[in-house]
Amino acid sequence: MKTLKFIDMTLRQAGPSFGKVLSFKEKLEIARSLDRLKVDTIELAPISGSKADQLANRTIAQMVVTRISAAVDISEGNIEETWESVRIAKKPKLNIIAPVSPVQMEYICHKKAPAMLALIDEKVKAARYLSEFVEFTAEDATRAEPEFLLQAIQTAIDAGANKITVCDTAGVMLPDEFGAFVENIMANVPAFSDIELYVQISDSLGMALACAAAAVRAGATGVKCLAVEDGFPTLEGLAQFVHVKGNDLDLATNVRVTELHRVVGQISRILEPAEEESNRFVNLGFEEMANVCLDANDDIATVSRVVAQLGYDLTEEDKAKVFGEFQHVAMKRQFVGTKELDAIVASSAMQVPSTYKLKSYVINSGNVITATANILLEKDGTEVRGVGIGDGPVDAAFAAIETIVGHHYELDDFQVQTVTEGRDAMGSALVKLRSAGRVYSGTGISTDIIGASIRAYLSTLNKIVYEEAV
Repeated sequence: MKTLKFIDMTLRQAGPSFGKVLSFKEKLEIARSLDRLKVDTIELAPISGSKADQLANRTIAQMVVTRISAAVDISEGNIEETWESVRIAKKPKLNIIAPVSPVQMEYICHKKAPAMLALIDEKVKAARYLSEFVEFTAEDATRAEPEFLLQAIQTAIDAGANKITVCDTAGVMLPDEFGAFVENIMANVPAFSDIELYVQISDSLGMALACAAAAVRAGATGVKCLAVEDGFPTLEGLAQFVHVKGNDLDLATNVRVTELHRVVGQISRILEPAEEESNRFVNLGFEEMANVCLDANDDIATVSRVVAQLGYDLTEEDKAKVFGEFQHVAMKRQFVGTKELDAIVASSAMQVPSTYKLKSYVINSGNVITATANILLEKDGTEVRGVGIGDGPVDAAFAAIETIVGHHYELDDFQVQTVTEGRDAMGSALVKLRSAGRVYSGTGISTDIIGASIRAYLSTLNKIVYEEAV
């Protein structure tokens, strides 16, 4: 059975088309979500040269196991900088993107066909020198001269590309035309017996999914898509195609279909345009937010604005508590950053009665077994037990708690750090959950970092339960 590969471009396409600029934290959350779904590749946008882009790429590359593909515009992209931003990934790849239609070659690269072939050869070789896996993406391929398109693909393969993507950038082809287009490429480039061919199709005619299906029947290995609807085939649409026609076409997918709808919903909420609220720094980007440093001279209004930007919606009473603790900390330190402020909010705001109390937990985890957690809680004097599985011990523990509560809360942030030194060091965990548009946080401390994480989750959960009961 053939496995249809899903290459997700959500992070590559994210930007003005979604009505917002993604923050550093939002990019990480989307990457984590796609990694949990086990898409075959996560594509990242070309870096602009800013340290924020490079840091975001590096952080994503380090935290996911899914293949990471970093895009490089052939006319202006920096291959070396892009590679440095993703080289620590478990499975990194460079994607050299080049226009191949006469109009776009002239407009974007100011080059004729022979010069374009030379540039493709140069850039793909440079990428192949750094990365074992190199993709060549032929932009606007359906409007290219057929002979030149084949030459461009062969040039990229000869230079070291081991994956090829052809794009219907304008979305001008009907399904049968696109199927024949892919068949012609497969038939005239012998190297495709060993090289994967992907397709990227604009949905301007509303037929992208049908064109993708035709391309797969013609021999394409994978389809580029988005988690949400925004001009390309969607993950859910492709998954539905495999579900309905998989047996007929001998197709399967690696994507976790059972989690797809929930995770796509989370990503959709992240991509929703930011509301213009007076108490938020709506234009505050990653670099500014990461560098926010408050000191003892800042007043309660300033501290409250930064707290709101972190996602918290506090009452006036809680704002006063946070500001009081902030002043206490600020007197001892030269500055208070966003991480310290997160901890202050978690420890001082919304201190509520414990609806759920931890009685015991058993965690089984290892590199050859799936992590499982068995957790016993007490609620109103009654013991309740839950079992969960996950990608690791903490994920399994959180899943077990969710089975007890009967509700899934979006994990907005999770941080772990040591409080003391040595082998018996105390660990502190911070958990932020989102419920009904609000962010709640809690902390936990233990010599066992799993225990600290569970206590932090319960601390946050108790705040949500208390708030919803009021």
